[in-house]
Amino acid sequence: MLARLWRSTFGIVVLVALAFSAATLAIGTIAYEVTHEALEEQLDHRVAVETRALVAEAREGDLAAVSEAIRLRENARNEASLDYLLIDRAGRTIAATIIPLAAPTPGYQEHFGFRRGDATGVGQALVTPLRGGMLVVVADRRDLAAIDRTLASLFATALAAMLALGIGAAVLVGWLTRRRLSRIDATAQAIIAGDLTQRVPRDGSDSEFDRLAATLNRMLDRIAALMDNLRQVSTDVAHDLRTPLTRLCNQLDRAADGDPGAIEAARRQADDLLEIFAALLRIAEVEGLAERRALGSIDLSALLEDMAETYRPDFEASGHLLSTDIPANLHVEGDRRLLAQALSNLLENVLRHTPPGTTATLAATATQDAIEMTLEDNGPGVPPADARRLFQRFARAEASRTTNGHGLGLALVRAISFGHGGDALLSRSERAFGVTIRLPK
Repeated sequence: MLARLWRSTFGIVVLVALAFSAATLAIGTIAYEVTHEALEEQLDHRVAVETRALVAEAREGDLAAVSEAIRLRENARNEASLDYLLIDRAGRTIAATIIPLAAPTPGYQEHFGFRRGDATGVGQALVTPLRGGMLVVVADRRDLAAIDRTLASLFATALAAMLALGIGAAVLVGWLTRRRLSRIDATAQAIIAGDLTQRVPRDGSDSEFDRLAATLNRMLDRIAALMDNLRQVSTDVAHDLRTPLTRLCNQLDRAADGDPGAIEAARRQADDLLEIFAALLRIAEVEGLAERRALGSIDLSALLEDMAETYRPDFEASGHLLSTDIPANLHVEGDRRLLAQALSNLLENVLRHTPPGTTATLAATATQDAIEMTLEDNGPGVPPADARRLFQRFARAEASRTTNGHGLGLALVRAISFGHGGDALLSRSERAFGVTIRLPK
């Protein structure tokens, strides 16, 4: 039963309420005992002080003086007065305000029974032997008993209130939790049914449930993007691979007809297809975060300088110009090989898709929470309609369809950026077009 309670919010709140109730009971018991003992000590002290006063009377005038003192106290009696009994050695009563229910014995008696008039009572008594007799001073325990009952009633009320509040809180928390979880469940059921547009409702409170809803929605956005990407890949593969496969079949038909050059052309077509599938596999591996284990600290400034130095001869040979604007001491957590591949793809795109005379700038900047690497050029750029889909697989600008390539370079750049927890964006201005890779610090 206890194990089952721990598995639900209602059960946890109930157990917490029971724990608080047990703590209240323990504190109440301790407080009751301490208060009770303190009051008993007060009565004992009062009885002892009064006994010492009467014993002093006995020293001055023996039992007659004590009897006279008791008579005077009886004449001034009120609700808070003590009771007295003075007997001689033979047990005869000399002065008394009460009748004992049992023979007194010397010392403190916590529960001393007595009768006063027609009523009986119990008191704290101190029995003191005197020369020629015995003195009994009694403090009635009625007030102490009333205080005990009041304390017990207060603690019982507090315990009942704690239990009631605990059970009420358990019901309320359980209801609120089930209500919020039901929204998540409804969203999950809708997604299972095939509606991937559903998202968990948020209330803007920034509570634990609201933050969980935000996290789940980001996860669902990511899944939806991956599903869209999968559908896009399926469409693109079917569309973009149809042409090279058709060419390969044509070359094979030519080879079957005895064309001597057809075999070599078919081989090139097959290599082209293998290159496409290798690029697709690489993108899938990076998007699947298989490279996360290789992440480490990288001197990004040094990597950018190395890439610029590597490609500068190619830029100069093709009539392009490559400049840099790279601050020193930029560091990120990442995979140097993957980041180098992303930069290589961007630099290759400039060489492949811009005319001679184009100037490209490889730059880096550090913001408050990220480092941005940008490669911009003053080439012709791409139309806005093409720019929106450049990061998709097999996406190519209309002007680039006559150049070599398969439209997978920028898709791999974005996959590498995502694999590092960042993003890849197009950066456009009136005079430049480029791509920015944004990596978290």
